Amino acid sequence: MDQLKESLLDAPIIEKDGYHYFVHPISDGVPMLRPELLREIVIKIIRKAELENVDKIVTPAAMGIHLSTAVSLMTDIPLVVVRKRQYGLDGEVALSQVTGYSENEMYVNDVYEGDRVLVLDDVLSTGGTLAALTGALEDIGADIRDIVCVIKKADGENRLDEAGYDAKTLINVTVDDGEVVIVDEHGDG
Repeated sequence: MDQLKESLLDAPIIEKDGYHYFVHPISDGVPMLRPELLREIVIKIIRKAELENVDKIVTPAAMGIHLSTAVSLMTDIPLVVVRKRQYGLDGEVALSQVTGYSENEMYVNDVYEGDRVLVLDDVLSTGGTLAALTGALEDIGADIRDIVCVIKKADGENRLDEAGYDAKTLINVTVDDGEVVIVDEHGDG
C-alpha cells in the first residue's frame, strides 16, 4: 500500500461547525510530515502535472507551501505563494476565499498577464479557495496551464467545477462514519 493511502486511512477525523475534517500531515502539518511521504507525493505531482511551458507555480498559503517548495526545487519552476496578508505592493490582487469552514481575504503578488501557471494545493474539498484563486488569475490575465491537488474530498459540491476548471488529484476520499474512505486511489486526471 502506498504511503499516502495508508496515511489517509490512519487520519483522525474532527468536526468543525458540522464539517467533517480529516487531520493529515499534508493538509494540517499534524502529525509530523515524514520525508518519505512528502517525496512520494512530490514525485506523483511531477508525473501528473502538465509542466511544459509553466513559468510559475502558484499555491495558496499555508499548507500548499511545503508541497510547492519541493516541486519547485525538483523542477526549477519559481514559486508564488498567495498570502493571507496584504502587502500593498504594485500589482497585488485581492481575492475572497470561502471554504467549508472559513472565509478569508488572500492576496496574489508576482503573477502577471501572460504568465503560464501551475496551481498546486494540498486538498480540494469545497473548491472555494481554488475557485477564488482561478478567478483572480483570470482577472490578472494569467494562463492556467494545470491545477493539481494532492487529496480530493469527493463528497459535496465543488465550486471549482462551477468556475469551469478541473483539478487533477492524486487520491480521492470521503469521510464516512468518522473514517476516511478511499474512493479512487489514483485520483482524477
